Amino acid sequence: MDEAVLAHALAAAREAAAAAGDIIRHHWQRGVEIELKDDQTPVTVADREAELAIRAILQRALPEAGIYGEEFGRQGADGRALWLVDPLDGTKSFVRRTPFFSTQIALMLDGELVLGVSSAPIYGETMWAVRGQGAWLDGQRVRVASTDNVAAASISTGNIKSLAAGPQWPLLGQLIGQCNRIRGYGDFCHYHLLARGSLDLVIESDVGILDIAALAVIVREAGGVFTDLRGGALDLDSRSVLAGTPVLHGLALRQLQSGAR
Repeated sequence: MDEAVLAHALAAAREAAAAAGDIIRHHWQRGVEIELKDDQTPVTVADREAELAIRAILQRALPEAGIYGEEFGRQGADGRALWLVDPLDGTKSFVRRTPFFSTQIALMLDGELVLGVSSAPIYGETMWAVRGQGAWLDGQRVRVASTDNVAAASISTGNIKSLAAGPQWPLLGQLIGQCNRIRGYGDFCHYHLLARGSLDLVIESDVGILDIAALAVIVREAGGVFTDLRGGALDLDSRSVLAGTPVLHGLALRQLQSGAR
């Protein structure tokens, strides 16, 4: 996929995120009824309408690509390109009137994430990135911090409940005890902060690829490292995250894996 096609895809993804944002703001102002999926997670009309709007724009822009969305599954072409879409990541926040939710749109090409748009319409930020072209926040280029030691690091964690049930919990506690500051921003927010240099490390479990695909492209293009908790590459089955500045990611990975041998 050449640069012109990627530029066209980015424009479509940004347009789709903006369209979803309009729908989400409309329902945010009016309020919505909550339904529960089979896995007992909430879903609303805002999730579904936003995904339909996104799909229409992406299909028109890149008809040869398939689309894998949170609400309507995987549809369309089964070729080299696949859109990954979470129209309203953070529905639990949305229904509780907390502005920490976003629209996530990424493009995967031959199994590699090459483009990402992360739009938080109520929080008021949109970030995007394309492979090899840097990461951008509302038109300004961003980079991760230069933090190179744990004692100076700000760390944010997500989904503590599932982290606490895992074998790395004591090792995580040791890491937290050594850092400068620990927070739990969650959802899109800590990845935006990481990409723009306001945070140094994110540790998260119990996520899906649709939650993190776009954010992975953004963090990487901002100069960071983004893997699963074992240091592995992301794929459609990824369920955890270790993301940070290059030095902090390496230090954290070695510490979190020190008890796994």
